[in-house]
Amino acid sequence: METENWTLDTGNTPPGLFCLIASDVKAKAEWIYGAVTAKAILKALLTDGTFAMVMYRLMQASHQWRLTPLAMIFNKLNGFFGRCIIGRGARFGPGFVLIHSYGVVINSAVRGGRRVMLEHAVTLGAEKGLAPVLGDDVFVGAGAKALGGVRIGNGAKIGANAVVVDDVPDGATAVGIPASVVKRAEE
Repeated sequence: METENWTLDTGNTPPGLFCLIASDVKAKAEWIYGAVTAKAILKALLTDGTFAMVMYRLMQASHQWRLTPLAMIFNKLNGFFGRCIIGRGARFGPGFVLIHSYGVVINSAVRGGRRVMLEHAVTLGAEKGLAPVLGDDVFVGAGAKALGGVRIGNGAKIGANAVVVDDVPDGATAVGIPASVVKRAEE
């Protein structure tokens, strides 16, 4: 899983703040409306969760630039207006989408790859100092929880209200409490 060295198209430098925000909004437009047209992007900008996505990116950039008071302000704005809590150290690659932000809680130590899609009321929480790591192209359904040092593979899907306490392989679908794999990529 690639979760640290992100690039958008080519090159080795991480994408800038505005490139990340643009990739997030484009990914949301494509996920919700099936297109990356000007109309779909405008609609995505006005939907629930987009404010929280932008606040998260501003907080993340402020944290990386060691502007702690500013990062704290974006964090609090996100909690109050976005209705979600994302730790200042949490890192996600381009295409991070909060489909609905209400009730989302993400620990500071969480790492995610490109195109991570989260529904409302998702919890990505640490346990005993270990936090989840999500690969690329991951979808997490409404109310689902991933706890502790679990790894959720590339292309994995987590069903609504699932509680993930064990690793989920690439391309698998996991559901239930505790979550178990019901479908693998090769099936």
